[in-house]
Amino acid sequence: MHEQERWQTILHLVHERSVISARELANITRASAATLRRDLTKLAERGLVRRVHGGVQAVGPQAAAKLETASFTVSQALFAERKRAIARQAVALCRDGESIIINGGSTTFHMVEFLRASRLQILTNSFSIAEALVRQSDNRIILPGGEVYRDQNIILSPFDEDSIQHYTASKMFMSAMSIGPLGLVEGDPLIARAEAKLLSRAADLIVVADSSKFEPRGSMAVAPLTRIKRLITDDGAPPYALDMLREAGVEVEVVTA
Repeated sequence: MHEQERWQTILHLVHERSVISARELANITRASAATLRRDLTKLAERGLVRRVHGGVQAVGPQAAAKLETASFTVSQALFAERKRAIARQAVALCRDGESIIINGGSTTFHMVEFLRASRLQILTNSFSIAEALVRQSDNRIILPGGEVYRDQNIILSPFDEDSIQHYTASKMFMSAMSIGPLGLVEGDPLIARAEAKLLSRAADLIVVADSSKFEPRGSMAVAPLTRIKRLITDDGAPPYALDMLREAGVEVEVVTA
């Protein structure tokens, strides 16, 4: 990631979370500790962030309430080649005529490229995925009701009863903020609740997650490891994490970007 890309990512994350640790920024940007220190020093000198113990803080009043997760623009720029390779492998699991669910996310968005020739019924809460598939494919697209969250490009409903209650799918594809011993974890309760509702409509859960997802982040559990049928990741995933998944009965597939 180039300097300007790192700076844009750092500023987006600080704006969304108000305070973020240097350790988490290093994990997300894949920058060395020395490089990240220089970045944060330069941003602080320009008055764009404020240095605090262990990280940085947003300058000025906190932004209006938003979902506690990275924006789609930021996420899409990170580890793009890894995500594309994972998405290609995920689409290879689909068969024409199936009904599937694709949860909104930067990795699942890469599935669009490989779904253009498919003939599937797809429920997605991603405004971006739906728009791209409507324009570029003949798949049947279904959207849930709810509010569009622009930063994440997803549609979320606060209500228990909505249009997805009568939908059934053979597979659901999703990622998460992080994956650990307790399962899939998100950073925002509204997202966690919406994903749990989608999961209730799918037979098999297929997790698509690049190797950065195995760092502890977030606090809202979505599903235990035992709910995952298969996980597709890249060859940068730590061996201990892959062992943990296999011990939980998860089928693990590793791709090379």
